[in-house]
Amino acid sequence: ICNKGSKLFTILDTMGLVPKPPHRCPIPLVDDPNKIVIPKGTTPSKIVKHLTYNTVDEVGNNGSHSPPLFGGHQSWLQREEIFKLKSTMKVHCGFMQGGGAEMAAKDIKYAENCRFVVASGIFDEYDTPHQPTNLSPRSQKLFCFLMVVDEVSINFIQKNVTVREDNDTGQWVGIWRLILLKCQPYDEPRRNGKVPKILTHRLFPQAQYCQYSIWIDGKMELMVEPLLILERYLWHGKHTFAIA
Repeated sequence: ICNKGSKLFTILDTMGLVPKPPHRCPIPLVDDPNKIVIPKGTTPSKIVKHLTYNTVDEVGNNGSHSPPLFGGHQSWLQREEIFKLKSTMKVHCGFMQGGGAEMAAKDIKYAENCRFVVASGIFDEYDTPHQPTNLSPRSQKLFCFLMVVDEVSINFIQKNVTVREDNDTGQWVGIWRLILLKCQPYDEPRRNGKVPKILTHRLFPQAQYCQYSIWIDGKMELMVEPLLILERYLWHGKHTFAIA
């Protein structure tokens, strides 16, 4: 029976006698988002007290006229130094000036007041935004829903769904605020899609009050209350980062 290629296994499987593993594990969640107590502040780091990022790409003194790179022209020595934790650190973490992935001033201004963020992204015009379901009024007031797109995707979205503009010319699809990233840093859409996914904290550095963010792939639909997700994966166990 252990041999899945055997005739016996095939016959038993056809008869429904081979047990199937569960599709997914149940995720225990608090039932009422209105009863969730949001933590006040965050636990300070015991090692790194002050963290800043390099934003100007220094090509070096080798006479090269290479344009700025998204991640910067980081030397091996600089790379080795970031693994040595100190109380004050300045590191390379993308978004060099002139290196690509640039946001419009109106979108930067909007993100400044976001404390809780649900972020997603669509690149290479493969889909349109999926609206979240089961959102409580509390989450709708607390969260900013930011959909990061490239230029070809925003054109595709405008042709296939209704896009409305607010008084500041911000573009919306339902609850999602469309955030256009101009001058993509890489030639491959998949690599560009990793920028907002992995570097969400760097994408909105002006959001001084942003404490928590949730990333969901653009092809997926958020069907669970975001406050319940934060409670289950972060606050309940006093974690700072989680992957589900």
